[in-house]
Amino acid sequence: MPVSALQAPSLADQIEDLLPQTQCTKCGYPACRPYAEAVAAGQAGYNQCPPGGMEGVTRLSALLGKPVIPLNPVNGIERPRPLAVIDEVRCIGCTLCIQACPVDAIVGAAKQMHTVVPQFCTGCDLCVAPCPVDCIDMVEATPGQTGWAAWSQQQADEARARHALRVRRLRREKEENDARLAAKAAAKLRQVEAEVAMSPEEQAAQARKRAIIQAAMERARQRQQEAARQPSSPTTDMQDVSRAVRRQVEAIRENMAQQDKPT
Repeated sequence: MPVSALQAPSLADQIEDLLPQTQCTKCGYPACRPYAEAVAAGQAGYNQCPPGGMEGVTRLSALLGKPVIPLNPVNGIERPRPLAVIDEVRCIGCTLCIQACPVDAIVGAAKQMHTVVPQFCTGCDLCVAPCPVDCIDMVEATPGQTGWAAWSQQQADEARARHALRVRRLRREKEENDARLAAKAAAKLRQVEAEVAMSPEEQAAQARKRAIIQAAMERARQRQQEAARQPSSPTTDMQDVSRAVRRQVEAIRENMAQQDKPT
C-alpha cells in the first residue's frame, strides 16, 4: 500500500498513544480513548490523568504545543502504581469486581473465590468500591516510582489491547442476549396466537398478551436501530482501532490459543 494511502493518525490518536491506558476513569471519562478525544476537541484539560503523572502532562504539553501545568488535584494525585489484591478468605464470589475491571484482570466465577492476575492489573481502583465485603486492598507495586516511571509502554499497549477485547466481548454478549430474548419473544407470540380463545374474556386476555409481547419486541427493535445509528469509536469497534492495538489484540489471542493447546 502506498504511503499516501495510509491514513495519518488523528490528534486524538496521538493523545491516546501518550496515555498510560489504565482505563481508571480518574480523568472524568469512561476510558482513555474518550478522554483523548475530549482533549483533542478542547473539552478537557491535558492535566487530568493521575496515572500518567507529571511526565504524562509533559508529554501531552509537548504534543499540543502548550505549557507544562500542574496535575489537576481534582482528578487525583500522582502515586506509586497500586495492585489489587483480593482476600480470598473473605471473598464471597459476587462477581461485582469482575464486572468492574476494565481489562479483565480478575478471574473467578459466581459464588466462588476470585483472584487478580497481577500482570494484567492496571491499578485502576475500580474493583474496590463495588465489593460488598471490603475484601480488596490496593497495595503499592512500585515503591518510590510514580507515573510513567512506574508503568512501561509495553504495559500500556497490553492494557489497551485487553480493554479493547473486553469491550468487544461485552458488545458480543449483549447482542447474543438480545437475540435470545427476541427469539423467545417471537416463540411466545406464536404460542399465544395459536391458542384457541373461546369466550370474550379469553379473547381479551389473548389480545393483552399479544400486545405486551409485540410492544416488547418493538422496544427491542428500536434499541437495535439506535445502536446501529451510534457512531463507531475505537473503544467499541475493533475495525476502527489502530494497527498497533490490533497487533496487541492478535498477540493476546495467539497466546491464549497456545495455552489452550494440549501439551
